[in-house]
Amino acid sequence: MKRTFIANLIPGMVTGEDVYSYSNQLIVSKGTVLTDKIITRLEFYSVPSIRIMENEVQEPTISDPYSARIQASPEFHKFKETFDTTIVDFKDQINDIVEKGAPIDVSAMLDDTLKLLQADGENVNFFNMLHNMRAYDDLTYAHCLNVALICNVFAGWLHFSQEDIELATLCGLFHDIGKLCIPDSIIKKPDRLTNEEYDVIKTHTIEGYKILQNQPVNDHIKNAALMHHERCDGSGYPFGLTGNRIDKFAKIVSIADVYDAMTAARVYRGPLCPFTVIDIFEKEGLQKYESEYILCFLKNVVLTYIGQRVRLTNGQEGDVVFINPQQLSRPMVKCGDTFVDLSKQKDIAIERLL
Repeated sequence: MKRTFIANLIPGMVTGEDVYSYSNQLIVSKGTVLTDKIITRLEFYSVPSIRIMENEVQEPTISDPYSARIQASPEFHKFKETFDTTIVDFKDQINDIVEKGAPIDVSAMLDDTLKLLQADGENVNFFNMLHNMRAYDDLTYAHCLNVALICNVFAGWLHFSQEDIELATLCGLFHDIGKLCIPDSIIKKPDRLTNEEYDVIKTHTIEGYKILQNQPVNDHIKNAALMHHERCDGSGYPFGLTGNRIDKFAKIVSIADVYDAMTAARVYRGPLCPFTVIDIFEKEGLQKYESEYILCFLKNVVLTYIGQRVRLTNGQEGDVVFINPQQLSRPMVKCGDTFVDLSKQKDIAIERLL
């Protein structure tokens, strides 16, 4: 058996151990054959790596014309070019803050981040472009930028004031700054982490708060770094807080944080179908998040796909025509002259976007 990071898992691999969440909940049993959906569940619970059997699994070839079409668009090229430039500057600024205690220039860093949203004003295009970005070597920096952008759009959906939308953006931008204090020997360790090493990884929330504590930034930004792994049902860390004890901006960041991890393109496929991601949220996590926030987020993500051409698991193709507010992951799809109500036909689901 060998230990493999979640980002390197491939469907068909077999788990070599029982996998538990930080709150000691069994997620996947030993001997389970991994599917794309199971891998995404592991990301939902922020599992860093698992032990797998050393069976031979052929890496699938990505064939995703929808992603290819987006990646070939002028809007995507503009977005990617701006993102590549922004991430270099962001990395330098963050390293100066962490290593030298340099003061944070909030205004400049916010302006740099918001430039990425100017590539296209339509949320559907923004989310598609974000989903189709390649994996970066500097994963923490890219993830922070992604989460900042998602928080910006999310806060707008919640009808926050412009000031609070910008504040939510900054909360996302700095939420994982504490990870830069965790030794690479632990972050990149190929073997099973000990309980003590897991505890060290979880300290990135407290370390982030310490870095920001004496910086001239809003207290919500500090709290988001500290509390973005807290969950409303008390299953999170570092304090196991519940409900109203969690900063409202940290609640927003927690949703954006997990959504970005789950939707990212992987080595063996393009970005995960958003309806699959929403299905996992509905089954695993609605109670973990502020109900008003998570329902608003998922509803608005789904609404951007009205009219979207999709392929169903039974091979049929059609257009999404109606969203069921009670089951957001299972809309009505018009296939030719036939309407397929996925909320009633449980044996069929959306397989991919076309």
